[in-house]
Amino acid sequence: MKFQSTGYLLSVVLAFVCASSHADSLSIQVLSATIKDQRIADANVIVQKNGSPSVNAMTNTDGQVQLTTDFADTADTLVIIKKEGYSNLVARCPCKGLTYAISPVMTTLDGMRIVLGWSNTPADLDGHVIFPGNHVYWRQQHGANANLDIDHRDGYGPETITLERKHRGETYVYAVHDYTNSEDPSLKDLSNSQAKVFVYVGQSLVRTYYVPKEQTGNLWTVFRVSGDGEFQDINTISGVHVDAEHVLDSVTSYTSEATHVVAANQTTTDPARATALNRQGEQAFHAGNLDNSIDLYKQAIELNPNYGQAYSNLGLAYQTANRQAEAIWASRKAIALADGPTAATVRASSYYNIGRMYEAAKQFDDALRSYEQAKHEKANTVYDNAIKRVSAHP
Repeated sequence: MKFQSTGYLLSVVLAFVCASSHADSLSIQVLSATIKDQRIADANVIVQKNGSPSVNAMTNTDGQVQLTTDFADTADTLVIIKKEGYSNLVARCPCKGLTYAISPVMTTLDGMRIVLGWSNTPADLDGHVIFPGNHVYWRQQHGANANLDIDHRDGYGPETITLERKHRGETYVYAVHDYTNSEDPSLKDLSNSQAKVFVYVGQSLVRTYYVPKEQTGNLWTVFRVSGDGEFQDINTISGVHVDAEHVLDSVTSYTSEATHVVAANQTTTDPARATALNRQGEQAFHAGNLDNSIDLYKQAIELNPNYGQAYSNLGLAYQTANRQAEAIWASRKAIALADGPTAATVRASSYYNIGRMYEAAKQFDDALRSYEQAKHEKANTVYDNAIKRVSAHP
């Protein structure tokens, strides 16, 4: 019996050692996306993987946290960062040793904040926003309703550009330039940098872009926002021989909407699963679980980036949750993707909902334009009355 008991204890110890050998320690730092080098204390950092219990801890006064998990630091693991007054950040790992910058909640309907983060190499990546008459980057830090909030030159970032108000009818292009290797377009340093671009609208992180892997080049053209406010993914790396000032010339073709871009999905598409998630989102919405419905609609869109109905549902859920800036963003995408026999109805109702949000914010010119677009898509006395109502305001 004594031998059996010792063997049993030995097997337990070995099992514990084996399980412990799979543990991974993740060190993460959290900074402000708008104030350079400001450490964020008391942020809740959560690491989770489907099928495993999540692990979380609070950042210390230096904005640092260390978590021990029993699952790998790979792309099927998520890091989530939450703090009151800031938008939640969600990103795919690897995340060990990285720095993440969280964005204070924005209050304008047409504002946008773009945050770039990466690993320690290359040392200097730069964000560029280009729109008519403007090129905002480290050398020219201010534009029309646009500012470079933070410039970093020693790895990790963040590099942050805030658009206080996007100008209607103007096309915006965002690109990342590998300044460190600006003279050598044959390298893969940018592609291997673990660079991520987070785009915030209102209270929410609405888009996340991950740098394409194993590609040569020193310029990552990330996305375009059309004159109508639609996000269009580009997500392309190219090799260029230009200094920072002339990055503008390298993306000129994308500033014209005559240049068609195809939405670049960065994960495996699964339309059937997307449809199921959208249905679950509708059920959650009708049950009054708005946050859950929003998460489900976003998961559906991740699996099918051209899913117009999911965008339409997402816009309605955001609007119901009193998150108007996000609702306008999602509704514009639903308008762009609408097709088939119900397309005119989807576009008209989306324009009308956008108009209602602008009217509530007393942006009467924007509301009038949206109501007129709704009427153009489909005749309705509701739209006529709305046009008459806002036209009465100076």
